[in-house]
Amino acid sequence: MTTDTPSLIRRGMTFLAGHRRAIARLTAWSTVEAAHTFAMGYALAKALDSGFLAGRPGEGLGWLGLAALAVVVGAFGTGRTYRGVAALVEPLRDRLVGRVVTRALREADGAAVSRLTHQVEIARDTFAGLVMVSRSFVFTAAGALVGLCLLAPVLLVVVVPPLVLGLGLFLATLRPLARRQETFLATDEAIAQSLGEVSGGLRDITAGGAERYVREETGALVDAEFRASLALARWSVLRVVALAVAGRLPLVLLLVTTPWLLDRGVTPGALVGALAYLTQSLLPALQDLVHGLGASGSRLAVVIRRLTDGPPLPPPPAVEWAPPESAPAAVELRGVTFSYGEHAEPVLRDLDLVVPVGGRLAVVGPSGVGKSTLAGLVAGLLEPGSGEVRVAGGRAGRVLIPQEAYVFSGTLADNLGYLRPDGVPDHELRAAADVLAMTELVDRLGGFGAPVTPTELSAGERQRIALARAYLAPARIAVLDEATCHLDAEAEARVESAFARRTEGTLIVIAHRMGSARRADRVLVMDGARTVLGTHEELLGESELYRDLTAVVRPDRLGSTP
Repeated sequence: MTTDTPSLIRRGMTFLAGHRRAIARLTAWSTVEAAHTFAMGYALAKALDSGFLAGRPGEGLGWLGLAALAVVVGAFGTGRTYRGVAALVEPLRDRLVGRVVTRALREADGAAVSRLTHQVEIARDTFAGLVMVSRSFVFTAAGALVGLCLLAPVLLVVVVPPLVLGLGLFLATLRPLARRQETFLATDEAIAQSLGEVSGGLRDITAGGAERYVREETGALVDAEFRASLALARWSVLRVVALAVAGRLPLVLLLVTTPWLLDRGVTPGALVGALAYLTQSLLPALQDLVHGLGASGSRLAVVIRRLTDGPPLPPPPAVEWAPPESAPAAVELRGVTFSYGEHAEPVLRDLDLVVPVGGRLAVVGPSGVGKSTLAGLVAGLLEPGSGEVRVAGGRAGRVLIPQEAYVFSGTLADNLGYLRPDGVPDHELRAAADVLAMTELVDRLGGFGAPVTPTELSAGERQRIALARAYLAPARIAVLDEATCHLDAEAEARVESAFARRTEGTLIVIAHRMGSARRADRVLVMDGARTVLGTHEELLGESELYRDLTAVVRPDRLGSTP
């Protein structure tokens, strides 16, 4: 990964151009703040040469008093600079928050939480730190160099070359640091997105037996972030070298060349003033610049680019399972698009899907991806934003069994025959109980005429009753929205087979276990608004997400280190 430096510079200049007044105020108060930098070394030199060493202690104290006054003035200026910094930082933060929210709504940005709660705050804090340390170094260095020049121009010969060399070395490390910082942030973002998906899909992971695969994938991301942090740390060592060259070496050279400087007319006071400039002004400003710009500058460049850039999502391919001419369509979706809100990213986009009469479709995908939305559209509970949903037999031809089964107080026969206006004969009740493996439940409750108390039933028992009610309904299209999640795998397979064997029975299963996908004629894999349709064998070769859900590892991954 690389940072687009010219583009970032253009954006930065555009942003700063829109805040000229804030920059002007910040410059003015920074100049006031720098007064104590200049006065410290210069006043100290004059206090020694013209005062104490010349036998005039009063004049020496006067110069020291002037230095103390400059410190008070500089502190006043420092306090006012924070307002100027806030006038630059807060508009940047507001702009970035707006960008992240817009991107999350329009592009279904899976890393929006990391961007909004972590990266925007990184940008805000680092930009503030960058402005403060850069401004402080520029004005401090200017005050110190002007003071050195006024004391003795030859002092610049000793101080400036190592200062420039160290700064050059430091600036040369910024781009490599930025690249490694971007790698680190990218892995952190990937971990945040991965953990969000894992946390929301724990049930799917457990049901599909994908614990080991998910553990390996997440562990690989953690290892990648660890490697990125090590690379970042290694390059950060060069900052220490740059600081030593720019800040410590001038001090050593000044001490080593003291005899040479004295021979060229540099006074003892000027030497002491130069030492004060180096130790009390330049070195602290350099430390702040190197540590601040080295960390904040590279992080800011990376974060700004990641928050403001981002290619648009590719349009999803349409999918269609067309029935043969001899098998009419039971469910047909044409160009269906649906989203929860005007500016929200569509859950389904331009979906074409045909499920033939007698067909068996399994719908799989991570939790929260829109599987239940598709079930609601087929069942008529939701209306598409655009496109058309056609169901053979209209509303009476379909029945939806949700995950949370509804059982009401009354007899068991009342519950099972609720969708049959003319009632259900006893022999049909017994046949349904037998085929759905709920005879034991019927016997325990005391027969079909026994009263049912919903609170005394387990979640699995309530699901069995709801499934039997749908099985006995006249509707030939059954939509099971994780309706067997509280049953064991064997019972789930028996229920799905019973619905599929009904005369002209069409079954759409929002899969809880991947066994449903293996038993289906076709499988619809949902990955946001992107969908893929195929058989189990076809999807193993074509869909990375489907392989993830089924915990199938490709041959080229066998034996690889996470």
